[in-house]
Amino acid sequence: MIPDFQTIMLPLLEILGDKTEHRLKELITNISDLFKLTETERNELLPSGNQAIINNRVGWAITYMKKAGLILSPQRATFIITENGVEVISKKTANINVAFLKKLPKFQKWQEDFSSKVKAGNEIEEVIITTDKSPQEIIDHSFQEINSLLSIEILDLIKVMDPHRFEQLVIDLLIKMGYGGSKIEAGNAIGKSGDGGIDGIINEDKLGLDTIYIQAKRWSNSINIKDVRDFAEALLSKKSRKGVFIATSCFPKSAYEFIGKIEPKIILIDGNKLVNLMIEYNLGVTIETKYEVKKVDTDYFIET
Repeated sequence: MIPDFQTIMLPLLEILGDKTEHRLKELITNISDLFKLTETERNELLPSGNQAIINNRVGWAITYMKKAGLILSPQRATFIITENGVEVISKKTANINVAFLKKLPKFQKWQEDFSSKVKAGNEIEEVIITTDKSPQEIIDHSFQEINSLLSIEILDLIKVMDPHRFEQLVIDLLIKMGYGGSKIEAGNAIGKSGDGGIDGIINEDKLGLDTIYIQAKRWSNSINIKDVRDFAEALLSKKSRKGVFIATSCFPKSAYEFIGKIEPKIILIDGNKLVNLMIEYNLGVTIETKYEVKKVDTDYFIET
């Protein structure tokens, strides 16, 4: 089990207790070894997918202990214990967490400065204290929760949409994703075929070097494996190598097993994936608030 960033603090400080400089990568490996993390756990990513969870948590443990004056960074991605840190270890402290750090003068000063600059700073700190997640994880998980609720709302609206309007939605999404050539070309292609399980044909690229056959179903019930087989047969009859089956409901496991064994490449897009693509490509949604999470560019501060 991956330890939370507060649990990491004491063993991390104890590793630095040898009073020598340690590289960040080395500390991450030491903590991972100490907590006997499996290879899967070491590689498990944050919800955003941009960093390993253990790397993120070690990083935040370091940040908080730096603010408390227990460790310092003499050079890029290198850390060493301070005299204050040595003193904490010498007292055989049972646990180091945010609540413990809040008792230290340097951390208190940083917290006061932080709270004066950030609205509701104290409330933010309390959230961090009462959770096992780092600040970055709190942001990532909150973002995922907001998008999950948004997905449910969008899917509910799609399910009561007029079938022809749903076809237009499919056109708009594919164009947003870079398929279909022009909107006029795509509009003429979708919903015109009705040929053996095929609802439309769209260009794979703007030059029309290849085509993709489409099946679009605005159904509430689960898609039957027979519908997927019919679509595959229709592709074979057209000597087509690519197809996309878009549905507002879900596909049975057998459908995924089936498309994995056949020659035409068929992509199944269920209701959840459909709305996630709509959110990703800003179709049917507007940006209400935008946040950018930034980090220090250490290269900028290195003298050349």
